[in-house]
Amino acid sequence: WDNADFSRGVGTTFYQEFPTLNTAKPPFVRDVEAKVRRYLRSSYSAAWTLKITWEKAPAYAARTDSQRTITYQAILTTDGFRSYVLMLYQEGGMRWDYTRLAATNVLIGYT
Repeated sequence: WDNADFSRGVGTTFYQEFPTLNTAKPPFVRDVEAKVRRYLRSSYSAAWTLKITWEKAPAYAARTDSQRTITYQAILTTDGFRSYVLMLYQEGGMRWDYTRLAATNVLIGYT
């Protein structure tokens, strides 16, 4: 785990909420539902979904390297009883120079 650093004006963060309880579901939410069903082999109907995108995020400290950035997303979704997180990374995975990070045991994803 390590920190992104937006203090130099490089990169940005976006989010979009999809409250879908008793409403028509947009294609994005239907795709998330399909992924949860496929990966977990269970029935799933989202009541709420949140998509967070970190675009061109430089590693902390950005003053050392603001050229090697990464774009990634976290998608949180729940049916009101069960909750899931999908972690999506740009093609090619992590692009930060891990030899310059403060942490020495860097992992991509979550545990």
